[in-house]
Amino acid sequence: MSRLGKLPVEIPGGVTASVNAGVVMVKGPKGELSFSAPSSVRIRHEDGALKVEPVENSKTAKAMYGTARARLKNMVLGVTNGFEKSLELVGVGYRAQMQGSDLKLALGFSHDVIYTPRKGITITVPKPTEIKIEGPDAQAVGQTAAEIRRFRSPEPYKGKGVKYATEQVRRKEGKKK
Repeated sequence: MSRLGKLPVEIPGGVTASVNAGVVMVKGPKGELSFSAPSSVRIRHEDGALKVEPVENSKTAKAMYGTARARLKNMVLGVTNGFEKSLELVGVGYRAQMQGSDLKLALGFSHDVIYTPRKGITITVPKPTEIKIEGPDAQAVGQTAAEIRRFRSPEPYKGKGVKYATEQVRRKEGKKK
């Protein structure tokens, strides 16, 4: 059984949570998120915290109750602080700019790539080679960053492409004569 799954998820001040028929709604200053719990998990709201427990003693129930607790913890963190990912563009002529709410990327193709972010995600471009993705939903922020990175993944010989700010690109040695 999950050791972290046994811990309750504390709800800080300014955040409200409600549980109705397995659907958890969390509302805070950064937004509102909902999570539909699997049938093998029971979620209760008591003493200013959300408690998760498995319904039966099966392998999937044990796995899902740790996952459900992690999702709830991310929801509470998301509506209070939010999540953020940073991307860097490495390469001559690679640049990004905002075009309304869309992101316009020049990545060495014959055309510019236009990316429309999903609802609840905010994209900013502090520098032409830097992209910041923010939002309350950890999964949506990570998925958005992965989709933008997929347009031009970093290549191992020169390191050109779109990479995470914390990512280290493993370089390969070029051809020898």
